[in-house]
Amino acid sequence: MKTMILILTLMSISLVGCSSGESDSKAGSASSAQSSKEIYTCPMHPSVISDRPGACPVCGMALVRKSTVQEMSDEAKANLQAVSLSPTQRVMANVTTEPVARRSFRKTTSSVGVVDYAEPMQATVSARFRGRIEKLHVSFTGQQVEKGEPLLDLYSPDLASTKQEFVTSLEALQRTTTTGDEINRSVQERLVQATRNRLKTHFGMTETQIAELEKTKEFSSTMRFHSPIRGTVVLKQVQEGQYVDEGMVLYQLVDLSKVWVYVDVYEKDIRFARVGQPIEVMSEAYPNRVFSGTVTFIDPVINNETRTVRVRAEFDNPQGALKPKMFVRAELITPVNNVLVIPASAVLATGRRTVVWVETQPNTFEPRDVKLGASSDSFYEVVSGLKQGELVAVTGGFLLDSESALQQPSSGDAHVGHSASDRKSSDAASTVEDGSVNILVKGRYIPDVVRVKQGKKVTFNFYRDEDSDCTNEVIFEEFNIRRKLPARKTTSIELTPASKGEFHFTCGMGMVHGRLLVE
Repeated sequence: MKTMILILTLMSISLVGCSSGESDSKAGSASSAQSSKEIYTCPMHPSVISDRPGACPVCGMALVRKSTVQEMSDEAKANLQAVSLSPTQRVMANVTTEPVARRSFRKTTSSVGVVDYAEPMQATVSARFRGRIEKLHVSFTGQQVEKGEPLLDLYSPDLASTKQEFVTSLEALQRTTTTGDEINRSVQERLVQATRNRLKTHFGMTETQIAELEKTKEFSSTMRFHSPIRGTVVLKQVQEGQYVDEGMVLYQLVDLSKVWVYVDVYEKDIRFARVGQPIEVMSEAYPNRVFSGTVTFIDPVINNETRTVRVRAEFDNPQGALKPKMFVRAELITPVNNVLVIPASAVLATGRRTVVWVETQPNTFEPRDVKLGASSDSFYEVVSGLKQGELVAVTGGFLLDSESALQQPSSGDAHVGHSASDRKSSDAASTVEDGSVNILVKGRYIPDVVRVKQGKKVTFNFYRDEDSDCTNEVIFEEFNIRRKLPARKTTSIELTPASKGEFHFTCGMGMVHGRLLVE
């Protein structure tokens, strides 16, 4: 019996061992097959993937072998997009970092505007009574006049009779004073006062003119009109000998020592416009001169057609350099105090995502989605995604992005700047919000569709991360622009689309294409 039990035990152990060995063998075979899974890709076009050797359908280069695994741990997936460089590679790629820090800067919002008259500095000279223009002292539009300077003499029979009545009343008042007739004197005083008021209110005579008439007792049938302000004649509507009616506008005068500038601010920049903030304008008439003013009013209603808000600013104009109806370029200056910022060169905008490369360990970088706020020429405000003191790559970001794409196990879907969904969105239309767009040149333009606003200056920053002669230059045919694109360098091209429509940019050989949509 003991012998039988021993035999059964040995048989069980043997069966278990065989089963375990068979399972281990199958697992090892699966692991071996999995690890030996091979795919082929084009060095110039990482999006081209094949399971067998061959030629790239885009550029014709031979596909190179690239091994991958089908299953990855969660930790491996989390670290998949990280890029590690050797110290030599870092120097060759010119990757430099700066810490995220707090600082203050000036946010500049660019716009366009037009110069106009300052409403409180205007004056209108109208005919206070009917008559005929006897003489013009100011005879043309644009003439400079001083305050109190004579403008014209207006003849009126009614004026002559009223002056005669005033002089007669004065003489009657003097006679009653001599005779001592108090009742008669009181009546004459009221008559003199009534006539005096009519000369002032109806005919517009000044106290000085009435006092002169009262002193000399001499009068004419004309009334002289004087300039109420020092300024420029911008409207003249009479000629000598012309008859005018009561209330007719004769002259319009404007003091141009102060002017208003109306600026149209886009809806997205409304929060940067504040009453009392400084504003600077430049004009093509004075290319090296900057005029400084102050915002005095912000329109409470948005223009439904242009989606802009009209902002009014006041400028001192003692020399008359700013002329009404002149077009100007305006910059609203808004101070942004003590905020978390990163250099503008650290930001990679891909359309739907905004990415920054963060150095998590020495020479190891990972992409980080960030949300940005106000910006200047040199800095972006960080709303979320980064902490103070973290190191971000301020140069070499395009190379890190490209290296991350080449290291991915699939057709580039895990590309930090251009994931599968983001790439489709970016190719559909990358909208320019802050006046510039970064385009990676690597077998194609990424993004290859850019949407901009009509009349707004846009800067294209091309980074060519390849040595192919096909893409060594870019051509904007409709704008008559042709520029060389040195390898591993950023080339900036500025243009201002004057009309709406679809325009194209291509490589020198016409094989790589991009579209510019102007709205």
